[in-house]
Parts: sequence; C-alpha cells; structure tokens
Amino acid sequence: MPSRQALRFTLVADGSSDRAILPVLVWLLREHLGNVPIHPAFSELRRLPNPPKSLAERIDRSLDLYPCDLLFVHRDAERAPIAEREGEIREALARSAIDEALPVVCVIPTRMQEAWLLIEEDALRRGAGTPDGRQPLRMPDTRRLEDLPDPKQTLHELLRQASGHRGRRLRRFDRDLGRCVHRVAEEIRDFSRLRALPSFRHLEAQIVALRQSHSLVGSTQPSADPLE
Repeated sequence: MPSRQALRFTLVADGSSDRAILPVLVWLLREHLGNVPIHPAFSELRRLPNPPKSLAERIDRSLDLYPCDLLFVHRDAERAPIAEREGEIREALARSAIDEALPVVCVIPTRMQEAWLLIEEDALRRGAGTPDGRQPLRMPDTRRLEDLPDPKQTLHELLRQASGHRGRRLRRFDRDLGRCVHRVAEEIRDFSRLRALPSFRHLEAQIVALRQSHSLVGSTQPSADPLE
C-alpha cells in the first residue's frame, strides 16, 4: 500500500451516546492498518438547526460537514436481524448522493452498542471514577453479551455499583452516566474479546475486505468539528 499521511473516517450515528463506538473503530483500524494516523469524526447532527431526518439525508449532511476516506454508518440491530439493518443502511446509501467510490462500513451491534463495552471490569471502574474500587461487580459473560435484553441498563447499573455512591451522590452520578460510558470506551485498550460476538465479527470482516480491495489511507488532514 502506498504510504500516505492519514486516514479520516466519519461515523454517522443514531445519537450522542454512539460516540462510545469511536474507540472500537479506531482499535479495529489500527489492528488492520498499523500505525497510520487516524482522524475520526463523529456526526450526530441533532444539535443542528433543522437537523436531517432520514438516514440518507443524515449521510449526505455528514459528508458535507466531515469529508472522509472511510464512512461508518451505525444502527443498533435491537430485535431485527443484522442483515435487515444492513439492508436498510444500503437502501439509504442508494438514496443518498454519496460518491460510489467511498468505502462504507455498516456498524450493527446486536441489541445496543453498550453491549460492546461490557468486557473489562477495570475499564468500567475507571469510567465510574473509582479505579481502586472494591465493590463486587457481576460482569456478564462476554460470549453471551448479545443475549442481554438491555445492555444499556446493565452497563448503567454496573457503573452505579462501581461508583459506590448512595442517595444524593448517586442521583448526581446518574446525571453524568453518559460521560461515564464514554470514559469506559476510552479506557478499553483491547477489544479483541469482542471477536466472540457475531456482530463484531461482521464489522471486522467488512474492514478486512476493504483493506484487501481498497487503499483506506487518505492524504488530507482532519476537518474541524463545527458542533464542538
């Protein structure tokens, strides 16, 4: 592969909590591209005036704001099969104005993306702000994360337990749960255990296929985030 300066990618998200997926994607790209500089952009768009509603419109607006070399589009599978959600993404791409040459990867966690963060107890404690905590935590079996009925609720409850807070302090902690979840994602250094999950293997297989058929390394620098 020719050596270039950087790879820019954009993640088209369902909501602000999806920012926690960024460390997963960066880790995967480093696994398959080595030490190429990676510049992620997160596109949620709900804070924009008159935000786009359809997925096709969100894809177009995201690419206007965050030009990239690789596009990730996220949808939680929830109770639908991965193939059904991927079909919806591909239909939206067909309705969008996207350049057909731009590589696209579908990010479709089974149930919810929070399931992918339930793999490392130490990261969860650091995310809760108690790295030396001793509160017992019953972490779910990684191999069965996709069977959890509500991964988000499970993650939030484990963070509450890890915090050790009670009463008023716990209520204040609850207001900061979103940031705690993002910290958990940032604290995980190795997502390889997620390879036990079909949804993660599906994501990685797409990156491998693109790595084999495309140059994923761009030559431009990251654009500024207009929503920051």
